[in-house]
Amino acid sequence: MDNESACVLIVDDAPVNIRLISGILKGHYKTKAATSGEKALQIAQKEPQPSVILLDIMMPEMDGYEVCSRLKKDPATEHIPVIFISGHSSDEDRAKGLALGAVDYLHKSIDPATVLATLKKVMS
Repeated sequence: MDNESACVLIVDDAPVNIRLISGILKGHYKTKAATSGEKALQIAQKEPQPSVILLDIMMPEMDGYEVCSRLKKDPATEHIPVIFISGHSSDEDRAKGLALGAVDYLHKSIDPATVLATLKKVMS
């Protein structure tokens, strides 16, 4: 998939994090954003669907683990790669995210080179 048509859905309850990640991706990928798990699920259903989802874990109402679980259980969205981005860095957190179907798990604070390299790997 080429970067011109690739769209990254950024899901984080903190608008500052969405702005930061959007800034990193500007010029590389199109972006969409959601500040809640429910909104993320709605956006993932709509055409054109995101090429990949960058998903925070700690969010009110519905955490990232639940969002990922719902995405992977839905035939309409199960194919969309999910990459967790979280301040939680324990092996247990990473293992839980990967067990739910995420393709990778990045740690905050966000390193631009790592984010771009991970997206390139996932979308190749």
